[in-house]
Amino acid sequence: MTPSIQPKDATLGAVVTNIDLAHLNDATWSIVEDAFIEYGVLIFPGQHLDDDEQVAFMSRFGDLEIVLTHISNVGSDNRVISDDEVRYWILRGNEQWHIDSSFKPLSAKASCLSAITVPEAGGDTQWADMSAAYDALDDQTRGRIEGLSALHSIHYSHERLGQPPYTGDEYGFHVHGAPLRPLVKTHPVTRRKSLFIGRHAYGIPGMTEAESAALLAELLDFAARPLRTTGHHWQPGDLAIWDNRRVLHRVLPYDYTEARVMRHTRVAGDPGSELAGTL
Repeated sequence: MTPSIQPKDATLGAVVTNIDLAHLNDATWSIVEDAFIEYGVLIFPGQHLDDDEQVAFMSRFGDLEIVLTHISNVGSDNRVISDDEVRYWILRGNEQWHIDSSFKPLSAKASCLSAITVPEAGGDTQWADMSAAYDALDDQTRGRIEGLSALHSIHYSHERLGQPPYTGDEYGFHVHGAPLRPLVKTHPVTRRKSLFIGRHAYGIPGMTEAESAALLAELLDFAARPLRTTGHHWQPGDLAIWDNRRVLHRVLPYDYTEARVMRHTRVAGDPGSELAGTL
């Protein structure tokens, strides 16, 4: 069968149907791979992959940084976690626009979510097109940010939620220095420029803390606007993948007393294009 690819009403994203991700031949995989580069976000309704099938599918994109984990507000004892637990605040932080693993030395290439349990309302995932955002900048702003970089830290973004410093290794909290990444990134395949920003970014060298925060907030507000954003309301069995090299994402708020269980796999970036510098 030939996949049906329906572009979203935005500068990124497509819904892919008439496809069985658990049994891809090489020709169908090639269609998926090309669509991933073209659209940045692909949504596959009703796939219902098991753990092994999701890992096998995502392994086609490259080496896995996170093989399989649950992004969930349900603990091992099947109770919904409370707001005095670190994991609750990590989940709340995910309501802000971000790029997966930008706070690690090697940022992610691709990410995957599949839905197991979803709340009655809310909990949608949204994505924003940072290549289209860069293209839409005026020449003055492009000139202003060319050559600038920002530090990326999950310590920083966690503390902005009003939470105390966290020093463990859960979810990749770094303990040695934040990586430094250019504000303008060139995609290694398309060669298009995009903004590399989000909630983990801060501390632009050469600027005061206030100047840096103001510029990053200005860029984020401009970038994540309609026509450059798209979203998906989850149903159990749905799966989505996205290109972290050009896409921001976030989860919309939901009732955290209701269970939301998502299965996550993350593909490591190529060190040639995703390895960060340092101060």
